[in-house]
Amino acid sequence: MPDMPPYREEDAGLLAVQTAGDNAPALSISEISQLLKRTVEDRFGFVRVRGELSGVKRAASGHLYLSLKDENARLDGVMWRGGAQRLGFVPEDGVEVIATGKLTTYPGRSNYQIVIERMEVAGEGALLALLAKTKARLEAEGLFAPARKRPLPYLPRVIGVVTSPTGAVIRDILHRLRDRFPTHVVVWPVLVQGPGAAAQIAAAVRGFSALEPGGPVPRPDLVIVARGGGSIEDLWCFNDEDVVRAIAASTIPTISAVGHETDTTLADFAADVRAPTPTAAAEIAVPVRGELMAALADLHARKSRAVVRLLSLSRERLEQRARRLPQPQALLEGQAQRLDDLGDRLRRALVHRTGLAATQLAQRAAGLRPAVLEARLRQGQDRLAAQRLRPALVLQRIEAARTGLAALDRVRRSLDPKAPLRRGYVLVTDANGQLVRSHKVAEAAGLLRLEFSDGLLDVVPGSAPPSAAPRPAPKPRGPAPGDTQPKLL
Repeated sequence: MPDMPPYREEDAGLLAVQTAGDNAPALSISEISQLLKRTVEDRFGFVRVRGELSGVKRAASGHLYLSLKDENARLDGVMWRGGAQRLGFVPEDGVEVIATGKLTTYPGRSNYQIVIERMEVAGEGALLALLAKTKARLEAEGLFAPARKRPLPYLPRVIGVVTSPTGAVIRDILHRLRDRFPTHVVVWPVLVQGPGAAAQIAAAVRGFSALEPGGPVPRPDLVIVARGGGSIEDLWCFNDEDVVRAIAASTIPTISAVGHETDTTLADFAADVRAPTPTAAAEIAVPVRGELMAALADLHARKSRAVVRLLSLSRERLEQRARRLPQPQALLEGQAQRLDDLGDRLRRALVHRTGLAATQLAQRAAGLRPAVLEARLRQGQDRLAAQRLRPALVLQRIEAARTGLAALDRVRRSLDPKAPLRRGYVLVTDANGQLVRSHKVAEAAGLLRLEFSDGLLDVVPGSAPPSAAPRPAPKPRGPAPGDTQPKLL
């Protein structure tokens, strides 16, 4: 930037004057902002700043906006989406970090800020503080609740392992499974430390849950998330929030086997079971095959002994009860004697019944003499002659029935509703065929039907009768009016 000439009082005026040879022309706001931007970026193109995070906010675009502060000052900062995605931890307010980047200015607000390219937790103490805050937040959401823990399958057919395919961990797990109970193992290879490890571990856990039963890749009955020992920084990817949520949301029971027995990560709290080491995870996953076979053999022997003992006891009970049963011959002796007695009584009864029948037959034969039969025949003929019908009685019954029938016909004709029509009366009905019995009902009806003795006539209440000829009345179904006596068929 060129040196400014000294300010003189006599140069002040009402209007700004551009003099010839003036080497300090007036700059625009944009020009001075660009000069400041280049000066700051050239001077502070690479800086490392230590401070406490404040006002952390992740925009929808993926950029991370924050402030770094200490007890005396504050520095605004921004981390573009690419760098924010490579972070090994979740930035939160209150975490002390060391940010690496460059200083620049933001002309829109006339302030300066740091563009962060890399950000790390400032020391193990700050890392533990971040771990405690993350644990408290996830625990408040219920991700570590004991009620969410599921029992492990006793004998899984397929075991999924999320670990590095080249480390000693997978070899230890396979060796232990082979010794205890050979089981089909599906390995999902992932990074277990460094940038990108957390995303791969979370994707592997979700990938096992997304497998369909009966697919080309068998769906595991149990998942083991494993890694060998290391520092807190090496194991940090298992404290990542995305990994913890993936394990908590897994639809398959999960064992966490991260580090040594003294190492604890948030993945251990989210998993259904925590194993102190990967080898211990294999021991928890399956029982010992030899012990199972020995237990089965013992159960088989106990079953055989139980069957033999049951048969022996049943045989003893049967023999004891058989001794108490009487001899078959003794059971039949009483019945045989009773049979002989009944046979003798039957023989005597038949002889007695035959004598009685012969006596009764002789008595009946004495009553069947010809003279007795002829007398009975004559008595029957006399009774039959007395019961013969006389024509006068039949005609008398017919005349009485004709008189009653004529009386009923006179009653019928007196109750005929159409009979008054022949004397000049009219039968009034509405359009539905209902009788109209009052003036009020007639006014409410839209159409009245008048039935005379010789036909029907439709009229509208309040109008002149139509000129059309009346329709003939329906023919009565009963006897004709001229009939005075019913016909006897």
